[in-house]
Amino acid sequence: MATMVADTENPCWYILHTYSGYEAMVKDSLERLIENNNLQSMIFDVKIPMEQTIEEKNGKRKIVERKLLPCYVFIKMIYSNQLWYWVTNTRGVTGFVGPQGRPIPMKEAEIRKMRLEEVVFEDGVFAVGDKVNVDSGPLEGFQGVITELNAASQKAKVNIQMFGRNTDVEVELIQITKIEE
Repeated sequence: MATMVADTENPCWYILHTYSGYEAMVKDSLERLIENNNLQSMIFDVKIPMEQTIEEKNGKRKIVERKLLPCYVFIKMIYSNQLWYWVTNTRGVTGFVGPQGRPIPMKEAEIRKMRLEEVVFEDGVFAVGDKVNVDSGPLEGFQGVITELNAASQKAKVNIQMFGRNTDVEVELIQITKIEE
């Protein structure tokens, strides 16, 4: 059985496990490590995926940023044993996610689903009338037809059948894939 190993030539996204509540401190420490050791050509990005949720307290609603995956930090880097050593010895890091603490690069679909990178779709990828599948979000699993495209906001209006009715919904382009016929 072939297992995927860390890529030592191309930057890939990897997952770090941290102590609970240490995510922001780990991110800051890694950014300082990059700055102090001039590692900008080896470590490209460090992210804590967040989501906006609406919380109601004392009858008032407010939008709150919440960690999508507590105890995890995502890092885009070109893997090397030296970087592995520096990153795993950062305060708050318990290790990389992978067998025996050795990192496994994330797959393209996982990166899209976690929204780690802004994917910009060029004109011509989607067109009005295309049948699409919704891959993520609250409408995951639905199929529909694109009725309107907005390249500037990277969104599309998709006509889906919900509860026996055709309904136009707005989704981000990153959430849909074209169904080839």
